[in-house]
Amino acid sequence: MATKTEGKLGAILVDAKGRTLYLFDADKQKNVSTCTGACAAAWPPLLTTKGAAKPGKGADKSLLGTAKRSGGATQVSYNGHPLYYYVGDTKAGQTNGQGLNQFGALWYVVNAKGKQVTS
Repeated sequence: MATKTEGKLGAILVDAKGRTLYLFDADKQKNVSTCTGACAAAWPPLLTTKGAAKPGKGADKSLLGTAKRSGGATQVSYNGHPLYYYVGDTKAGQTNGQGLNQFGALWYVVNAKGKQVTS
């Protein structure tokens, strides 16, 4: 995971392929995902199979963490927020999920400091 400057959104989190990462406003408890089933199909979690996640350029290692999902998989988190992709982002750099209200709450791009981007 790294950061990328994305126009009006500023420095945002992306994966190694440049795909935008999001947080789900319904995830109120630190490192706990509430997005499962149909939600996880539309908003796939960023998973790690090698234990601890590794930061890329511009990402703060101290903010990286993991969350155990209900099926046993390990999801990457940043500043306590489980991270997700959006299926509507078909290319690197897209932010089509920004501000969407789906599955009971809003979805936001995550900035380099681990906060939601609301603009």
